[in-house]
Amino acid sequence: MTLTIFGCGYSGKAIAEACSDLLGPVAGTTRTPDKAERLKAKGVDAYLYAGGEPDEAFCARLSQTTHLVQSIAPGPEGDPLLHWGAARLSSLMPKLEWVGYLSTVGVYGDHDGAWVDEETECRPVSRRSVERTEAEAGWQAFAAASGLPVAVLRLSGIYGPGRNAFVNLKEGTAKRIVKAHQVFNRIRVEDIGAATRFLAERQLGGIYNVTDDEPAPPQDVVAFAAQLMGVEPPPETDFATAELSPMARSFYGENKRVSNAKIRRLGFGFGHPNYRSSLENLWNCGNWLP
Repeated sequence: MTLTIFGCGYSGKAIAEACSDLLGPVAGTTRTPDKAERLKAKGVDAYLYAGGEPDEAFCARLSQTTHLVQSIAPGPEGDPLLHWGAARLSSLMPKLEWVGYLSTVGVYGDHDGAWVDEETECRPVSRRSVERTEAEAGWQAFAAASGLPVAVLRLSGIYGPGRNAFVNLKEGTAKRIVKAHQVFNRIRVEDIGAATRFLAERQLGGIYNVTDDEPAPPQDVVAFAAQLMGVEPPPETDFATAELSPMARSFYGENKRVSNAKIRRLGFGFGHPNYRSSLENLWNCGNWLP
């Protein structure tokens, strides 16, 4: 397996680490030289890429790629890789066997707190979720045109080492926003890496919710983290009067409980199935800091 990750950021690095013992070095793209150096320090072959045609060195890497993960968010113009077209993608990566596309559970939109699964109708609300839905359709069309398995991983709220409620509490940015009946799913970043490897090794295509078992009110997560730290949690704030950015406020307009039963039925086991055991792990291991 020769894996290349487009957009090797927080999730991409977890995928690279999860796949680091596979045959062939893992490669990843980033936009800046300093981030490239940090990727190299983690054993990732780093390539600078900000869109458009890849340079000669990156073309050489792509020609050997058997497994591709696309983590770059789409924009108003669509998915940056799909602009190449199926024929061009196939010519750039003639050895390609499997594609993983990192999407979001935001594509489901609002379902009034009901459970959703991969068969549920997508009703995206925000523009960014509409763009994700369109990108998903594009990659599914690529799968049909190329005959290759394409796995769409719909991720919930991502957290883990360096990005978690402990950090927010320490930095004084944690909030306990209360909106009646509001819940969110979450996913530990290491489970994203493990799920990607699971699907890649089996060359599985289709849509998969990669999320924890327990959708929960966001204020409960902050309170539990504060309890573990031995500090006072911030006071509860009513959603209607809370000071939130337009993007943060938009998240509260989508309420649903996301099921991970499909990938579990295939035999995948989550290392961090709920926020309580996960936060206890982060705190006890001491790896919650940035």
